[in-house]
Amino acid sequence: MLRTFTPNDLEQVMRLWLDGNLEAHPFIAGEYWEDNAGMVARQLLQAEVYVWEEEGEIRGFAGLQENYLAGIFVKNSCRSKGVGRKLLGHVKATHPFFFLHVYAENERAVAFYRREGLKVVSGQTEEDTGRAEYTMQWNGSAG
Repeated sequence: MLRTFTPNDLEQVMRLWLDGNLEAHPFIAGEYWEDNAGMVARQLLQAEVYVWEEEGEIRGFAGLQENYLAGIFVKNSCRSKGVGRKLLGHVKATHPFFFLHVYAENERAVAFYRREGLKVVSGQTEEDTGRAEYTMQWNGSAG
């Protein structure tokens, strides 16, 4: 079930965020994610966040700051089962335009966003990590 994030969800969401980043980005030191967790937790409490919950467990979430999709995270055991697609579908339905950044080396995420109709509009180097990343966007008529 898709629903809006509440502060009571923060612990589960942060676990998904940390686990997801560690799994999807083996090319970045784990300490980078651990060091940024506190800041991300504070940002989540101020952001527009949707969670996908089944049987009392959060299986995934999507976080936005205005038209910036900060990320979609899905529990490892729930990937490729439609959770990310449902979350992204809700974002598309509620935001006619949005953009995101994704590490070029995160090929699975890049392929997912492309499959879902987002377009790469630029490439750059992410300042904190020095890794290549893409800016991808949805404009309501993409795909």
